[in-house]
Amino acid sequence: MNIRQIFSEGQSRSTTEEIVEYIGGDHTRFAELMGVFNNGDYRLKQCSAWPISVVAEDHPELGLPYLSKLIDDLPRTDVHNAVKRSIVRALHYVEIPKSLQGKVFSHCLDLIGDPSQPVAIRAFSLTVASKIAAGEPALINELRLIVMTHLPGTSAAFRVRARGVLTEA
Repeated sequence: MNIRQIFSEGQSRSTTEEIVEYIGGDHTRFAELMGVFNNGDYRLKQCSAWPISVVAEDHPELGLPYLSKLIDDLPRTDVHNAVKRSIVRALHYVEIPKSLQGKVFSHCLDLIGDPSQPVAIRAFSLTVASKIAAGEPALINELRLIVMTHLPGTSAAFRVRARGVLTEA
């Protein structure tokens, strides 16, 4: 299967499902997808982000070698929101190494605190940040402060996720 060629023909749910099924738990095939993500143009990067997040649900270990590169895309302003959403969604499933937790937590706080970000990105960031903060009182307090600052005037989806985070944290 030529993933790049499939994406050049467009993206759909069925295309994503086909690619996810093709990759399964195979490291080599996932590397091919990551090659498209890392070396493709703006559109190819956007198309490949969705299957990355779906594969991460069942095979989070496949993303570990690429985690640093994925995380580096979170603060970028030249990356489509769909890419950021898929990366933060994938981070739900991956066991983030201690060496990257500070960077991820910081990026998530920035995304949560940016009202111009789509609600899905902010909501996924809440979950990832709370997972990192678990058991760390200083991080929990920092997360609570950001959430409480941005809670008024947000969407219902953000408020529901924020309440869950505040209750658990």
